Amino acid sequence: MILYHGSNVEVPESKLLKVQRELDFGKGFYTTSDKEQATKWAIRTARRLKQTTGYVTVYEIDEQNLLQLKILRFDEPSVEWLKFVSAHRKGEAVSEDWDLIIGPVADDRTMPVIELYLDGAYDEEEAIKRLLPQNLKDQYTFKTDAALGFLVYKEIIKV
Repeated sequence: MILYHGSNVEVPESKLLKVQRELDFGKGFYTTSDKEQATKWAIRTARRLKQTTGYVTVYEIDEQNLLQLKILRFDEPSVEWLKFVSAHRKGEAVSEDWDLIIGPVADDRTMPVIELYLDGAYDEEEAIKRLLPQNLKDQYTFKTDAALGFLVYKEIIKV
């Protein structure tokens, strides 16, 4: 399987950072199977840091290796996914007993719905009803060095 990582820097060697913003699945190394999504992440990160160039690093992972990992998977937006993402977005302590977390991305299109859920304007059912039709892209968040060890660097694409 091919995975992509979008950034403002080239990342030929994936690694877990000591300090990181809290994202959907907490601290980790974020990738996606969607090249377009990674390109958007790269451009957005570069712009946020007032840089002109972004980079998409391409990795390959043998799916058989995934069988050796402790994986949390969300196949689509669900109540469990919503609670998990919301807890991370609020900076709450969440169990980090996973090597890899796979699931939909809470992106710019979904954040208004999640914010209204966090504010109490939507209950879980209404939030999920509004999220399901959005055709969300995926993200693979590597949480441990053991999981990262299965990523094989292929190339870097300048965007």
